[in-house]
Amino acid sequence: MAKVLIANRGEVAVRIARACRDYGVRSVAVYADPDADALHVRAADEAWALPGTRPADTYLAIDRLLAVARQSGADAVHPGYGFLSERAEFARAVLAAGLTWIGPRPETIEALGDKVAARRIALQVGAPLVAGTAEPVGSADEVLAFARRHGLPLAIKAAYGGGGRGLKVAWQMDEVVELYASAVREATAAFGRGECFLEQFLDRPRHIEAQVIADRHGHVVVLGTRDCSLQRRHQKLVEEAPAPFLSDAQRAQVHQAARDICAAAGYESAGTVEFLLGQSGQISFLEVNTRLQVEHPVTEETSGVDLVLEQLRVADGLPLSFTQAPPVRGHSFEFRLNAEDPGRGYLPTPGRITRFDLPAGPGVRVDTGFAAGSTVPGSFDSLLAKLIVTGATRAQALARARRALAECRIEGVASVLPFHRAVVDDPAFVGADGLQVHTRWIETELQASFEPAPRADGPDHAPLLRSFIEVDGRRLSLGLPAGLALGVGAAAAPAAPPSAAPTAEAGDVLAPLTGSLVRWHRQTGEPVAAGEAIATLEAMKMETVVSAPCAGTLECLAAPGDMLTAGQRLARVRG
Repeated sequence: MAKVLIANRGEVAVRIARACRDYGVRSVAVYADPDADALHVRAADEAWALPGTRPADTYLAIDRLLAVARQSGADAVHPGYGFLSERAEFARAVLAAGLTWIGPRPETIEALGDKVAARRIALQVGAPLVAGTAEPVGSADEVLAFARRHGLPLAIKAAYGGGGRGLKVAWQMDEVVELYASAVREATAAFGRGECFLEQFLDRPRHIEAQVIADRHGHVVVLGTRDCSLQRRHQKLVEEAPAPFLSDAQRAQVHQAARDICAAAGYESAGTVEFLLGQSGQISFLEVNTRLQVEHPVTEETSGVDLVLEQLRVADGLPLSFTQAPPVRGHSFEFRLNAEDPGRGYLPTPGRITRFDLPAGPGVRVDTGFAAGSTVPGSFDSLLAKLIVTGATRAQALARARRALAECRIEGVASVLPFHRAVVDDPAFVGADGLQVHTRWIETELQASFEPAPRADGPDHAPLLRSFIEVDGRRLSLGLPAGLALGVGAAAAPAAPPSAAPTAEAGDVLAPLTGSLVRWHRQTGEPVAAGEAIATLEAMKMETVVSAPCAGTLECLAAPGDMLTAGQRLARVRG
């Protein structure tokens, strides 16, 4: 390899660009319009535009990504995580274009990235499993039938994705149909495919995973465990390595099952095998993520292995730089600093960062794709930065984490810093009596309360205004920031500033976040009950349900697909 196209954005694109420089190869960034001045654009050796604002038109557009690879002279592609990283058709398209794919082979992505097929492999090698469907389900009726047969809670999971997208858990029979529909929508939006399968959901489990790295020379190495139990809506907020409070037998079972599953699939590159640990001590295989994980830094800090560098070595046909896992050294936490407001139910808060002071000092690492002055778009996920804190022991790592979190200052957009500062002092997480958190602990048992953050202004929806110029008679596309584009042409005229939000009246339904309207559950003129779900909004790749403030007749003031700003009136309910 000589030049790597990074088919991603944000902090992972910065991370890969740095690894490319360490490895001695050049890197190529791509950027959607909202990311025109993002850190990853500056971190790479060169950057190419993907004009547009939506994932489908930019980071999910296979033809456009391959065109950039061809134009830039890139000879390899690293997909990062999310977006196309677990899409076998993208891996095949990269290979068909004569480029090197930095990741597992396409057939491996299909065998393990398809959650149903992965279950079959897990069964073949004797990994522990709960009951689930052998194939994706085709209708809500099938979901209801499974629920009646096996009971609730029930997990509805995207068959071709991960990271919590397209994952819903039904606790009541009357919510099964809508949650299935929501899972299909989220999976389609995030991964381009909406198929979902079903599994029994273990109540109050811990989330345990094993990091695997493998090469083309027969080496399959498990680099230790992580605990990722602190989640909200199946999105991880805190991860740590190694997973604490496991027995030797449990740790050995996780390591063996992870290695056996990946070996049976002929795995190459980095991947993660995930498990649930029930209250009874039962371990159940969950899925394989056939890509680099967001939380990979805690494994890097406790193993001394640069996972992205090893991915580059594997893609170049070289063996791993080790054949056995190095001894675990110390303990590490990763705190995801998301642009979400804990005081408003963790609503996403796109906007402009006005202050971004991140900590330093012994044991502190920060991976980020943003800086003060950066705009956080509403089109993509909410991750601002990852704070990774390491100590010789778990107790020392926690002490350093408290200090590092106290040093953080993020202004202009809300962040989950208040949650992190609270959780590192919570007895259930500190672990004096063992780790008591589980995957629904934040939603069901966390006692801390948080004040709503000041509302941020929504980001510009068109940060680039596009026109053209001629150079020696050749027409070239030109993209300018809106503030610099005055006089470029009629097509580049700046948008008028939004009018002030109207004063809310009784019965008004206001958008709780800046995002797009996905669908109405009720239509204009229909009666609604107080607290009834009437609309679904989407922001930063997550859906949020909006409820009626009172009983009455609904009047819809927006259409599906409309972009809304936080506090904007989207409906009225009149008695």
